[in-house]
Amino acid sequence: MAFPKPEHEIHSRRFSRNLGVGLALLSFVALVFALTVVKVTEGDVGHANDAPGILGSTQPIAPEEPAPAPVAPAVNP
Repeated sequence: MAFPKPEHEIHSRRFSRNLGVGLALLSFVALVFALTVVKVTEGDVGHANDAPGILGSTQPIAPEEPAPAPVAPAVNP
């Protein structure tokens, strides 16, 4: 026959601490999820590397206009 062990004070403290950490983690996950939902529903799907010309960019590089030819200074004899 197994006798129930009396619960020690440290177990109740550990449970309350674990409960607090779990609630903090759950609230952080809920915050990240909410921010993700808001960003997706607003249509803002920009990426950090969307600058043209960067490796992996989703934007094409716009062709640059050629630089004007340098003008030689006039020589006076």
